[in-house]
Amino acid sequence: MSRVYNFSAGPSMLPESVLKRAASELLEYGTSGQSVMEMSHRSKEYTEIIEGTEALLREVMNIPDNYKVLFLQGGASSQFAMVPLNLMNKSGKADYVLSGQFSTKAYKEACRYGDVKAVASSKEQNFSRIPEIDPAECRSDADYFHICMNNTIYGTVFHELPQTGDVPLVADVSSCILSCPIDVTKFGLLYAGAQKNMAPAGLTVVIVRDDLIGHARDITPTMFDYKVHADAGSMYNTPPTYSIYMCKLVLEWIKNEIGGLEAMEKINVNKAQILYDYLDKSKLFKGCAEKSSRSIMNVTFVTGDTDLDAEFVKAAAANGFVNIKGHRSVGGMRASIYNAMPTEGIEKLVAFMEEFEKKHV
Repeated sequence: MSRVYNFSAGPSMLPESVLKRAASELLEYGTSGQSVMEMSHRSKEYTEIIEGTEALLREVMNIPDNYKVLFLQGGASSQFAMVPLNLMNKSGKADYVLSGQFSTKAYKEACRYGDVKAVASSKEQNFSRIPEIDPAECRSDADYFHICMNNTIYGTVFHELPQTGDVPLVADVSSCILSCPIDVTKFGLLYAGAQKNMAPAGLTVVIVRDDLIGHARDITPTMFDYKVHADAGSMYNTPPTYSIYMCKLVLEWIKNEIGGLEAMEKINVNKAQILYDYLDKSKLFKGCAEKSSRSIMNVTFVTGDTDLDAEFVKAAAANGFVNIKGHRSVGGMRASIYNAMPTEGIEKLVAFMEEFEKKHV
């Protein structure tokens, strides 16, 4: 068996030890006589799995007791509506920073429910950086302030959080959750699709402060009400059982094999630096994100020639570096180097890029 280096932005690669563990338990979990895939979500065995997953997530991320952890479905995109339906309920106002495609989608969805303001945008710079935020543009009576912390398509990240005062900060952390420590107390709500750093696609995690629950609008569908899911312990309906189980294995890997999020961050920073150092000296490839906004999870780059970009993507795939093509909306290349990508994968990619450059410069 030969495994490729998968640079997909999501669903992304999973730790090899996690896959082996899941494979060993596929037919029978423990002594249950059944696979987790077949297990009733109301069973004793599964209750232990979901409760264990939440306990591990709280431990690894240091989530305070006054925050609920919800295991939901619908992807992070479902939160574009759930957030305003549950939180935009006092002044009916919300402020958004437009730093990429997904924050823009979230903004447009929220506009359906109230007075939503784009307080900053880097669209004119093709989202190549995190926009500067003028405090004068931010509203002190907004019900919440929304950001997408890491921008998967453009390879940018908030290195410093906006100062929102008493206005709850809400963040889409789909592509950076578990990559480094996050101070949960600085946020009113965090949400993430699991398919980048946490688990296979199908699970959406919401971490929400207690005081923001229980105020959903009357028009809110039952399945979109945070209180319904919080009161039911994420068991109002059948949760994405297998993805939650896989999330538990990933959290065990981070805790026991990596040594926690501080150690995970050091590994990720080193991986990204190897690739950025090469891009900064390359005569062929050029990084797309401004240095001050560079992500350690998604590295975007181009040659400046669309035909040569396509040739590189094809050659890379033939050499075992797959899913390195940039998002269809921007082109070029993108190396998504999430937690499970080993340092060896980055080193070998850079070596391949160096050989490709020698042939084309």
